[in-house]
Amino acid sequence: MGQLDNKVALVTGATSGIGLAAARRLATEGAHVFITGRRKPELDAAVAEIAAVAGDRVTGVTGDVANLDDLDALYGSIAQFGRGLDIVYANAGGGGFVPLEAITPDDFDRTFGINVRGTLFTVQKALPLLNEGAAIVLAGSTAATDGTPAFSVYSATKAAIRSFGRTWAAELAPRGIRVNTVIPGSTNTPGLAGLVPDPEQVGAVLGAMAAGVPLGRLGEPDEIANAVLFLASDQSSFMTGGEIFVDGGSSQI
Repeated sequence: MGQLDNKVALVTGATSGIGLAAARRLATEGAHVFITGRRKPELDAAVAEIAAVAGDRVTGVTGDVANLDDLDALYGSIAQFGRGLDIVYANAGGGGFVPLEAITPDDFDRTFGINVRGTLFTVQKALPLLNEGAAIVLAGSTAATDGTPAFSVYSATKAAIRSFGRTWAAELAPRGIRVNTVIPGSTNTPGLAGLVPDPEQVGAVLGAMAAGVPLGRLGEPDEIANAVLFLASDQSSFMTGGEIFVDGGSSQI
């Protein structure tokens, strides 16, 4: 018996890194997981990887969470599945380092479009499908509280996510829907490596990041996925509006 038997879950941005690890974890615990990604080849590969450990408990839907038509198509597919929706992990997001003087309107619109607009409408459009007692997990970041130079736009989007978590928890409590936020620290993902402009410097930069973590290493996607599972399951049934930091102690020590 899995912790999520007969549940239906959605994980956005699930083609790699934390999203893929979380989708795989939810599926192995018994949930049927819908996953999204903008690029079909990567999405197909993620579906195949999850199916290898969870059988047919995965469905991929290509789309961009910043595109409302894509979200409508996604939720149309979930509605056709016919069992409602028990878990939403609004994980899709992105951003990069841009110094304050170099930020353009396009930089701002793109990052806020995916991280803030995308998260808001992912959750809003899920509401008609959410079963009583559903769990929503938002993707935060330690960037929301750390003062990281040249990371201001991304950090601001994650501060907005933290606020969403609190206000939506209060708003949805009468329906028995819980909203919590998982806050990873530096995690060993392709996305983190992609922030380093020079590929030859990736190892050195990630090593320096790891040295700054009290536990002396980067997190692994599966470790974040374990926290997502906790927030998605009945193990956290008396939690809402809360946050779990999975950052090796970086924000606490």
